[in-house]
Amino acid sequence: MTGAVGASRINLTNQFLIAMPGMADPTFAGSVVYLCEHTEKGALGLVINKPVDIKLKNLFEKVELSLNRDDIADTPVYFGGPVQTERGFVLHERQADHVSPYNSTLSIAGGSLDMTTSKDVLEALADGAGPKRMLITLGYSGWGAGQLEDELSRNGWLTVDADPSVIFDTPIAERYDKAVSLLGIDPRMLSQEAGHA
Repeated sequence: MTGAVGASRINLTNQFLIAMPGMADPTFAGSVVYLCEHTEKGALGLVINKPVDIKLKNLFEKVELSLNRDDIADTPVYFGGPVQTERGFVLHERQADHVSPYNSTLSIAGGSLDMTTSKDVLEALADGAGPKRMLITLGYSGWGAGQLEDELSRNGWLTVDADPSVIFDTPIAERYDKAVSLLGIDPRMLSQEAGHA
């Protein structure tokens, strides 16, 4: 039967992409990427375990906002990926009523998280409101149509359903191993070599 090929397309929205130990691309070596969107047109995700040398207080200064919150001032900003590294992306818990109060928010299908790119989420945080749990990145990770599927077929990534506690409650240095453990395997058992059975 022709035309049924697309019916088996995978959708990895709300999953972690875990870089295999042999990942050749240094940008993604050792990375855990949270996939915010995956369609036939491509995929968009945020690296959740690579902090950069910028704290939230510095980021707020750069966008000319005053952050008078000691509780989050020293929170690290993360490298979300190599695309649009001058833009901020805020991954955060969805509001209780499921309606985002922010101008530009992607409600991530299948999960409890949203990704907001508009400055109003930062304004809310500066005022002591905003999401309680969030991770802010500069840049995002993007794949064109079929590109991620190709990388998966070459054993570049492992995938597993995302657990928000890895993003918000796990120390940065432990996020990779914690994400791998969601697969039920010991991270030390991963081979450096990609291969096919």
